[in-house]
Amino acid sequence: MRLNSVLVVVSALLLVSCGSNKNVVNRAPREVVIEEKQEEKPEVFQLEQVQRKTTTTTNNTEDYILKFAPIAVKKMHEHNIPASITLAQGILESGSGRSPLAIRSNNHFGIKCHKGWQGNSVTHDDDEKGECFRKYKYPESSYEDHSQFLLTRSRYASLFRLRHTDYKGWAYGLKKAGYATDRKYPQKLISLIHKYELHKYDRIPKRGSNIDDKKVSETYYTVQKGDTLYSIARKHNITVKEIKQANGLVDNTISIGQDLVIK
Repeated sequence: MRLNSVLVVVSALLLVSCGSNKNVVNRAPREVVIEEKQEEKPEVFQLEQVQRKTTTTTNNTEDYILKFAPIAVKKMHEHNIPASITLAQGILESGSGRSPLAIRSNNHFGIKCHKGWQGNSVTHDDDEKGECFRKYKYPESSYEDHSQFLLTRSRYASLFRLRHTDYKGWAYGLKKAGYATDRKYPQKLISLIHKYELHKYDRIPKRGSNIDDKKVSETYYTVQKGDTLYSIARKHNITVKEIKQANGLVDNTISIGQDLVIK
């Protein structure tokens, strides 16, 4: 009898011990899996954010300035808007011509449709989702419309009483008049002007200018059915790389009716 009692007690202890071990094994892997999933998500998001911030380089901006400085100087002499301000706004608003809005619509100054706009338009997410922005056939049209936008709105009238060399006054005046909602908009414009010495364009005289008017006008080609970047490049005796750089293309995709700048 005593032997049977001892066996029963030992068996009971073994069962309790095994049961407790199973509980530990079941809980541990669930906790590890949950922790791993929570750590993965922010790493992917941060990587995407870094990639978005490195799309425009100093070389992109310098190429942009060389291409559009003649137009900015021309508009300065026509409308008394500092060339440095026009260039700085173009660089900032269009990401040196590489932003989706600039590529899709040649809109280099982020000008929305506003009431009375009768031209072409595209939708783009800005302050709100799906906002209406103006679309132009050529980048030069965007530069001229930028001048007219400032000239024809009374809230910018005080700016035209400033000297065209007073880029700081223009930078702060644009923010005060409501051109942009960014509180640091003036500082960003001035920083670009200093970094790339854009103020030198404000002092180019109308006569005797070393800006060649031929550089202002570009040759455009409208994509036809069956065209490829390679065939267009051969037709105009240039390289595919030059076409992509001039038009801010990130790949070889083009569409029928698309207008390409051909230098």
